[in-house]
Amino acid sequence: MASRKTNEIAPWLELALRLALGGFFAWSGWAKVFQTGLNEFTRAVGNYKIVYSPWDAVVAYTIPWVEMVVGLCLILGLWKRGALLALAGLVAFFAVGVGHAWSKGLNIACGCTGNPDGSPMNYTFKFVEFGGYWLAILILWWLGRRGTGHVFGGTKMKLPG
Repeated sequence: MASRKTNEIAPWLELALRLALGGFFAWSGWAKVFQTGLNEFTRAVGNYKIVYSPWDAVVAYTIPWVEMVVGLCLILGLWKRGALLALAGLVAFFAVGVGHAWSKGLNIACGCTGNPDGSPMNYTFKFVEFGGYWLAILILWWLGRRGTGHVFGGTKMKLPG
């Protein structure tokens, strides 16, 4: 049986993690589109040497918008499980890309948060960062299973009969 203190902390922890993850990914997508621009992000995607033209542009023009939508869903508490699954997919996609670049010995700028100075990434730090995202996603998933599963609380509506 969960203690009373745990039941009081869990909603606040869930809210804090949702706002932090959602805010970061919404900002990250916004920075790619409006700060550094999609053309620069397309170059960053091309530097990974996984997809080539024109697919690098398709990836670069899609990912920031997905990040913004997923981030906003987490911030607002809408479709939390779907947003967490999409976020888990994005983080896995990013980890595969970074792992590929690391295995090829590429010294590239990430392009992750609209990196304006273009400094090369620290691969070890990047994988620690990915681990933090995964930990937060798993905690949110676990906390979501304990709650009502409804955005605004309450109970499920029953059909008559």
